[in-house]
Amino acid sequence: MLGELTTKEIEDLLRQQVTGRIACYADGRSYIVPINYAYNGVHIYGHSAQGKKIDMMRKNPEVCFEVDDIQSIFQWKSVIAWGRFEEITDMDEKQQAMQAIIHRIMPLAENAPDHPSHGITEKESDVGTNVELIVYKIALKEKTGRYEY
Repeated sequence: MLGELTTKEIEDLLRQQVTGRIACYADGRSYIVPINYAYNGVHIYGHSAQGKKIDMMRKNPEVCFEVDDIQSIFQWKSVIAWGRFEEITDMDEKQQAMQAIIHRIMPLAENAPDHPSHGITEKESDVGTNVELIVYKIALKEKTGRYEY
């Protein structure tokens, strides 16, 4: 049976998952990429090094976000949300966002201190001096969800 998720089911799925996909568009091209994220009921929080995704979102901050839970080909739930990218520059907010992300991904990480690309390491110097960790939020404006059981 196909159907629409309720508002509660949409919120639950956004809070339960740790990996989603962010889609952006700029200069006549679309780009979609998986991200690890945290969700607080209003914003999707993510982080990244400088690259195509960040360049595109800076040019056009309107983005789409997708997350799903696939049990089988005929048993799944999916949420699509639209929102606006905003780079976080306030150090307190940046730290809180990173703590939320780390809190979500740590239970799933093997050898947790060995992931400097995610800002998770025992020594700050492991992250590297040429890598700027960009922390951002997506303020969600519209959400929809579907399922099949």
